[in-house]
Amino acid sequence: MSGFAEAEYRARLARAQARMAEAGLGALLLTTEPEFRYFSGFLTRFWESPSREWYLVIPASGDPVAVIPAIGAALMAGTWVADIRTWPAPAGDGVPLLAEALRETGGPVGVPSGPESHLRMPLGDFARLKESAGLDITDDRGLVAALRAVKSDAEIDRIAHACAVAGRAFGRVSEITGPGVPLDAVFRDFQRLLLEEGADFVPYLAGGAGPEGYADVISPAGAQPLTPGDVLMLDTGAVCDGYFCDFDRNFAIARAGDAQRAAHARLIEATQAGLAAARPGARACDVWRAMADIVGADDGRLGHGVGMQLTEGLSLRAGDESVLLPGMVITLEPVIATAPGRIMVHEEVIAITGDAPRALSPLAGPDLPVIGG
Repeated sequence: MSGFAEAEYRARLARAQARMAEAGLGALLLTTEPEFRYFSGFLTRFWESPSREWYLVIPASGDPVAVIPAIGAALMAGTWVADIRTWPAPAGDGVPLLAEALRETGGPVGVPSGPESHLRMPLGDFARLKESAGLDITDDRGLVAALRAVKSDAEIDRIAHACAVAGRAFGRVSEITGPGVPLDAVFRDFQRLLLEEGADFVPYLAGGAGPEGYADVISPAGAQPLTPGDVLMLDTGAVCDGYFCDFDRNFAIARAGDAQRAAHARLIEATQAGLAAARPGARACDVWRAMADIVGADDGRLGHGVGMQLTEGLSLRAGDESVLLPGMVITLEPVIATAPGRIMVHEEVIAITGDAPRALSPLAGPDLPVIGG
């Protein structure tokens, strides 16, 4: 099972408990996969099944308590968490066990409730829990999101590894595409390349193709064949050891026109401006402005946080005044309009340091690569 040394998790716990003391919280209740894994190291794809709930209690002092379905007991025993309480889900009822674990902390109990959070338990069970626990259950004051936003060196290395895997796969795109190849075949084969290069799995792959760019960056692929003069974009969120990369690359099919080359060069110029602006103490909106001025954007998101999730934390947009801190990992994602209803996008992954940012993805140059010419 992938994971970190116990010292990594104990450091996370210590930081959380220090902030809990400041916020007056007696416990945190975590119900979603990233938060659960952040403190426990419990890594499984079984979260894809919605028939079981998983709970982790972080007390104000002492070690975490896992309240989980019995099917996860053996895997959880391989983590550093020692207090594991199980019930025979999905037939059984985990609420009494969870209520008991929370009562032991004395409360109040903080639950992540801000942007990007959700409660992964039935609302009926949550209502029963509040009644049976008899504790004040409130929001977590943004505590968990703030902790996760600043990565340790070990986490950054995981993201860098995922980026290196994707970089090698992007370097092999000429093996799988060219004029006449259906776009959906390119998508399938690119996932294969990612796996061959070392990705554990590929939960996200999007892109597009067209002579003047593409309509969006989230659509699944259709069966239309690529034609000479198309621009192909592939954007991947491949996972290695529980951490995502998230960056894209553009390719011209057989030939690149002047407008396509110019748009790509402008995107790289904007990315470099974002790199120059991404210093500790700068705001997310400052980095957005540096890129927006070059690509002519007046709104929209031009990047975001990345880590245990494909997108997490701050947004590079006009209204986000989040301050960049050493240890944050973000994407730079400028977009430029190329024709009515058509765009080109470029994306890189960087880590904020005490000085100039560290590029985690292999930075692309200004020349638009041509495949099949």
